[in-house]
Order: sequence, then C-alpha cells, then structure tokens
Amino acid sequence: MGYNMKMYILIKDSVPLGIAMVAAAHACLAAYLKFKDSPEVEQWLSGSFRKVVCKVTDGEFEKAKAFEDAIVLTESALDNQEVAIAFKPRQEWPKSVKFFKLYQ
Repeated sequence: MGYNMKMYILIKDSVPLGIAMVAAAHACLAAYLKFKDSPEVEQWLSGSFRKVVCKVTDGEFEKAKAFEDAIVLTESALDNQEVAIAFKPRQEWPKSVKFFKLYQ
C-alpha cells in the first residue's frame, strides 16, 4: 500500500558530515511529528518507510523551500543556520527532485 511513498530529506552540501548525520535524523523526526496525522504518513508507515537523503547546493536548498509540505531545520552548532529540509512523504515529486545528488 505505502510502498511507493518516500520522504525526501535535503542537506546543504556545506554542512560537515557529523552535523549532517544528526540533521538527517532530526529532519526525519521533525517531518514525522509535523505531518503524523496526515493520510500520507499513515500510508508511508504502513509500507516501506522509505527515505531519500540528498546533498544540495545553497541554490537548490532555497528553491526546494518553495515545495509544499516541508519543514526547515536549523543547527545551533552552526549559529542557527538552515541545514536541512524534510518533506511529508508522497508518491509524486516535482521533476527537479530527481536531479538532486544522493548523499553518499
């Protein structure tokens, strides 16, 4: 049922690796808490629970903030800079999302 649902998490490429790992965890939890009562999250939880973490430039990050159903996270260790965006799980994504670089 929820096997095609994905939560995208975007991390700025300027964020140091250790902070990026924590930011990804915080982003997933923050998105879950923000959208937990939505049917999309219920479907996501009942299926694959997939998450896709991407490393993005500052420009890509700013453009992605315009996407619907998002939460932006800041990092106190980096003077409260914006470091991550997490999106409510969904099946269909804007085409530009497919061009984001996977975080590896």
